[in-house]
Amino acid sequence: MADSSKELEENIEVSTFTSENSFIRRTIKNIVSGTFSGIAVCLVGHPFDTLKVRLQTQPVDRPVYKGLLDCFVKTMKWEGIGGLYKGVGSPIVGQMFFRATLFTSYYQITAFFAGKDRQGQRLSSPEYFLCGMFTGAVAALVEGPIDLFKSKMQIQIIRAKSGEPVMYRNVFHAAYVIVKTHGIRGAYQGLPATWLRNIPANSAFFGFYELSRTMAIPEGGTVFDVSPMALLAAGGTGGFLYWFLTYPTDVVKSSMQADDSVVEKRRYKSIRDCIKQLYHNEGGWKRFYRGFTPCLMRSVPANATLFFVVETMRKYLPL
Repeated sequence: MADSSKELEENIEVSTFTSENSFIRRTIKNIVSGTFSGIAVCLVGHPFDTLKVRLQTQPVDRPVYKGLLDCFVKTMKWEGIGGLYKGVGSPIVGQMFFRATLFTSYYQITAFFAGKDRQGQRLSSPEYFLCGMFTGAVAALVEGPIDLFKSKMQIQIIRAKSGEPVMYRNVFHAAYVIVKTHGIRGAYQGLPATWLRNIPANSAFFGFYELSRTMAIPEGGTVFDVSPMALLAAGGTGGFLYWFLTYPTDVVKSSMQADDSVVEKRRYKSIRDCIKQLYHNEGGWKRFYRGFTPCLMRSVPANATLFFVVETMRKYLPL
């Protein structure tokens, strides 16, 4: 009886160690793959993002750019190729941390939904959409400040051309000044609007990606047998629908983040007030699609690259 009890305790210890080891290995793999995917997506997508933010946030009464092509030409003329990567310091560092957080959160959430009974098995499509929603809520806590500092730098050229003083030397200086002056709350300017975008957008992002990947599984194979081209297509699909279905909420988010850092001086008092003002004062529903073209142009290659890097590294990392 004593021997049986001892054997049971040893089995529990082995099981616990294996479980903890598996959790640690899975977490490390998610962090590493997410970090490298963040670098890749930033290098591919940042120029498009710069054009998008500038078109979204320029003043309606005194626009600096006539459209996408004009924005690109003037950026190259005034700032050179570096202008397309304005504020890239925050994203390339932030994206490494953000994507590591994003994918670690996502895969831990999917593991939670699977439970012990379905470990290693595919979830249903609705469950993947739901996992994406929870991931979006968590990711906003990291993505919000990154987007804020990046946006503050990207719109400085608009301030300069409008005769306003340039406030920040670089993206890290922007982060330092904002946090020092306004505290941690200053770094989370526009957080509710970020949630408004992130929760449905990430539901579409991961949900449609997983749906596309499931449809590409060859007969008799597994998700790991999906071809590289099918994986790229699934990532591009998820990224495209992330923006196509939720773009107006990103305009609201960008507008609120580009607003004054001083609460009393802000133009928009709430999400509802922002939507109202954008609609009535800046061109109706078309205002919510300013910068839409460069965003969609970015969405497919950037997110195809993102998911390809993540899944390839998860597959081959010796962990």
